[in-house]
Amino acid sequence: MRQTALTFAALLGIGLAAPALAQSTAAQQPANEQVIVPEVQRREVPLPKFPSKDFEISALVGTYATQSFGASAVAGVRLGYHLSEDFFVESVYAQSKVTDKTFEEIFPGAGPLADTDKKLSYYNVSAGYNVFPGEIFLGNKYAKASSIYLIGGVGSTKFANQRRQTFNVGFGFRVLFSDRFAMRVDVRDHIFSYDLLNVRQNTQNLELTTGIAYYF
Repeated sequence: MRQTALTFAALLGIGLAAPALAQSTAAQQPANEQVIVPEVQRREVPLPKFPSKDFEISALVGTYATQSFGASAVAGVRLGYHLSEDFFVESVYAQSKVTDKTFEEIFPGAGPLADTDKKLSYYNVSAGYNVFPGEIFLGNKYAKASSIYLIGGVGSTKFANQRRQTFNVGFGFRVLFSDRFAMRVDVRDHIFSYDLLNVRQNTQNLELTTGIAYYF
């Protein structure tokens, strides 16, 4: 009888201690604790380097119409940088050969450029804005990205042994045949003054050029 009472007392003690023990264990181990920690072997992945293709270089050829002296061939180089899809900047250097043949036919050996260098050269820095970006369709199967842009800037022109500050304004058309090549057509008005025969005058000198551009 005594042994039965002791057994009953032991079972009762275990039953009362079990909830407290379970509560203590639950308090020690948070519910959201991750039991299994995965062992992931991390490795370095090199990022691919894509060319930006924001720089542009091209050659230009065309016609430069010097006021009072007619039109002559012009050639040069162009280097540009595209700041965004809408804005770009560029610098240009070009040369042309001016002739005063018409004056020499009237006054042999006494034309206004008789004693001067007949080469005209200029450089400028300009900013452009793509006004109408879009596409041009070549037949029924091909479509190429294109844009019409406005451009203007400032530079210097050397003509008739004189160097004058020059402003240029104009517009152009660009067609991209691929990610790296494009064709451009530009119309510019170069505005500067010169002094010939003791007469100083402001001039408007129109230029039409075309060229193939390379992007890198």
